[in-house]
Amino acid sequence: QVQLVESGGGLVQAGGSLRLSCAASGSTLSTYHVGWFRQAPGKEREFVAAIWWSGDFFNYGDSVRGRFTISRDNTKKMVYLQMNSLKPEDTAVYYCAADRSWPIVVTSTTLRWGQGTQVTVSS
Repeated sequence: QVQLVESGGGLVQAGGSLRLSCAASGSTLSTYHVGWFRQAPGKEREFVAAIWWSGDFFNYGDSVRGRFTISRDNTKKMVYLQMNSLKPEDTAVYYCAADRSWPIVVTSTTLRWGQGTQVTVSS
């Protein structure tokens, strides 16, 4: 089973950028599709972006499309989320998750989750 650890969160001003990283261990990352989700206080966990195991295909949530970019490096067992033009409403705990099924959905019982990293965007 793959284990995931997120990093790169922090405090940033609106309009700024952050890059989140998701490091995998315990299994070959290239056999998993990987997604990013986020959860703000009092809200349900929301889909942000996902990338196919090979990196050839990806999709984005409507609220981040055009501002966020997901990428991966299977040789380094890493997945990244580049976040630009950040808004206060992007404030949340961000989680990466891996699954062998596509599409990646938050309700999947086979998702493997990281512990999350906090992103706070000040206005």
